[in-house]
Amino acid sequence: MTPIPDSITEEESTKVLAINIGQPKPLPGQKNEVLSGIVKHPVSAPVFLSFTGMTGDAQADLVHHGGPDKAVCVYDHSRYAAIEHLMDRTLEWGAFGENLTVTGCTEEEVRIGDVFEFGNAQVQVSQPRQPCFKLGIRYDYKQLPVYFQESGHTGFYFRVLQEGEVGPASRFRRVRTDTSYMTILEANRIMHQGKQDVEGMQALLSIPMLSDSWKQTLLKRLNKLERN
Repeated sequence: MTPIPDSITEEESTKVLAINIGQPKPLPGQKNEVLSGIVKHPVSAPVFLSFTGMTGDAQADLVHHGGPDKAVCVYDHSRYAAIEHLMDRTLEWGAFGENLTVTGCTEEEVRIGDVFEFGNAQVQVSQPRQPCFKLGIRYDYKQLPVYFQESGHTGFYFRVLQEGEVGPASRFRRVRTDTSYMTILEANRIMHQGKQDVEGMQALLSIPMLSDSWKQTLLKRLNKLERN
């Protein structure tokens, strides 16, 4: 993988604005109880980042959320403005259940396999975030997951390569990338709009750092296309 040289430009462009954690709670206004850890709040003190996530944070649905490949959910704050306009409301950090609200990490800029130093920890991009229906429930805006999916502005997940303490003021910078690997935006296009794009799916599968869950989904899709 290609290292990124130390530079003022790189370090200034990537920054953590907030670390957000939360515990599963019932979402309000539902006839049947819907538990979710999507409601998160910024912390002011450092927390420990383990291979499965941050101390004090948890998920309700461990089938689709959490685990080593999805230990940390990340969203770039530059995407907030469009969604605030869409829903006609002001949003606080952690609005979409992300653990890290950041700058300099849009889906066009970040690639599968990118490695970041964050405090004493080291993390790696494993897959895009897949929009969940609970995003729509939280804001009583059912089309919100569709917006995430169609725009490709989903955010992404980190796996943890090295555990360590992280805090809102911790250094956060990309240290390795490989331009031959796919961006989050392109991976989203293939997953959500390119369901017949065999070449694209094969290219995505060729990235060894891609999460197991995405690999399984893509392999099932390719097998189905081959049978048909």
